[in-house]
Amino acid sequence: MKVKNPSSSAGQSPRQNQLLAALPSADYERLLPDLELVPLELGRAVYESGGEERYAYFPTNSIVSLLYVMEDGSSAEIAVVGNEGVVGIALFMGGESTPSRAVVQSAGYGYRLRPGVLKTVFRLGGDLQHLLLRYTQALITQMAQTAVCNRHHAVEQQLCRWLLLSLDRLRTNELTMTQELIANMLGVRREGVTDAAGRLQAEGLILYSRGRISVLDRPKLEARVCECYAVVKREYERLLPQAGAN
Repeated sequence: MKVKNPSSSAGQSPRQNQLLAALPSADYERLLPDLELVPLELGRAVYESGGEERYAYFPTNSIVSLLYVMEDGSSAEIAVVGNEGVVGIALFMGGESTPSRAVVQSAGYGYRLRPGVLKTVFRLGGDLQHLLLRYTQALITQMAQTAVCNRHHAVEQQLCRWLLLSLDRLRTNELTMTQELIANMLGVRREGVTDAAGRLQAEGLILYSRGRISVLDRPKLEARVCECYAVVKREYERLLPQAGAN
């Protein structure tokens, strides 16, 4: 579903996406007529594994999880994309599709762009191409660090990393997510998430109730997380323009 008036609906603006906000005015104005505001509902599959990617999505206040799905239906999250990035890097990298699946983790809005428009502007070089390539490098870092984290760190540390990465992409300290879905994202047993969330709640770091997780003490959460969160955060800050930096 497309929102008819992308300039005013839901108080959204393409500039709420940090990649679009970092573009010079001329490049931004060139893309603006083709940017379509769309609602991204919780659980919606933006694209499926191996399927055609029909649009690139620039989230504004939503989060999309990139998941790898096994033959038996089990899955694990390999990266998250929010207002710092774009969903659909295969379109401008030349692959057209990917074995991962993209699912909305936190509902909100985003702007979609047709592949033809994105490819044309990307091939011109310049600021958009430079931004997208640097973003891709940051995303690869997140994917690699997620693989390391899932292999070497405890479920509690993985949960802390997942919470912090998600909060970095939202303007709130609350997430709507069941423990079962978190377990699917992390690729672990639900019991492990229940135990880890219970410990964090008992120590006053989070509050979990009816599918909503509120972070009550972020500094303590950051003190409990493994090194993987800081590695990913530093790389994004190094490679990408930060909100309010321009």
